[in-house]
Amino acid sequence: MTSPLRLGWIGCGTHANEMLLPQVARHDVVLQAICDISPENLAATGRRYGIAPANQLGDWRALLARTDIDAVGLAMGPQQHHEVGLAAIARGLPLFIEKPPAATSRQAQELADAAKARGVPIVVGFMKRYSTANRIAANVIRAPEFGETASFLGQYMTAPTYFAGDVDYTGFYLHHCVHYFDLVPHLMGEVASVGARRHELEPGKLLLHVDFRFRNGGIGTLVMGTHQSRGTPMEWWQVMGDHRRVEVRNLHEVRYFRSPPFKVSRDDATLADGQDTLVWEPNLTVAANEDHKGYHAILGGFVRAARGEAVDLPDAAAGARALALLEQAIAAADADRGQ
Repeated sequence: MTSPLRLGWIGCGTHANEMLLPQVARHDVVLQAICDISPENLAATGRRYGIAPANQLGDWRALLARTDIDAVGLAMGPQQHHEVGLAAIARGLPLFIEKPPAATSRQAQELADAAKARGVPIVVGFMKRYSTANRIAANVIRAPEFGETASFLGQYMTAPTYFAGDVDYTGFYLHHCVHYFDLVPHLMGEVASVGARRHELEPGKLLLHVDFRFRNGGIGTLVMGTHQSRGTPMEWWQVMGDHRRVEVRNLHEVRYFRSPPFKVSRDDATLADGQDTLVWEPNLTVAANEDHKGYHAILGGFVRAARGEAVDLPDAAAGARALALLEQAIAAADADRGQ
């Protein structure tokens, strides 16, 4: 029986407390020490997880200097992720880094290069690969019967209030859009080129249409923006093959359309295996603590990676690729604004 992974955690804000740490605690992990620049965040997180005041630190350097931690989780900001990540790699500490792993693709590649040279595993929090519905659909796409992917169509929206005061949209790009610049290649394969068009309804309300061309010849369109209500479903996507398509709506419904015969006027009309549409939804009333967003799954993979297991997870190089695609899309959108 293995001992619990002793984890140091840096960054105890709302996102860490609402999304990440509750799922960390479900794994075979001990939160050995936590760090935040806010004494209030530290105290609240310490109370929630039973962490002694002596293990609540205000300086990340002090946390990394400890000899009683096996790995580190980071949920700070992209610039801090880069700086603290490099320091943790130098200490040989496996890292979970919430996305984005850095502010630029160049910085993310520096993390990837340092981790490779040091032999340190890094997992970047692209949890959308690991949401239950997305995993099901991705496995459908990869099955031989689906064939070559031909197109991607998707929508990933948010509200203007989420990025209030950030009308240059940096936060929207780095914390929201970057997810799909990882997910789309994960579903469709390598991207050959990216373009984008933009429409700003008013300052703070931005709409982007991002166009993809994939190495296999496929094409795609992704709609993202900051002008919808977060009280409504914000996310859906579809991948088409030849007479097949799979759709995921609101991270909880999968539909797999194939090529059934027409049913009308047929006495033998039925639902045929291998032909008719398959639908999956979770049982949201089941007496189990299921996380369909993907945080529990990706953090479980990180725990295994930190223990030395070979696990296929999004790493710093994947973060660099996603950020590079995002930067291309932003440049194209900015050029479109000038026309």
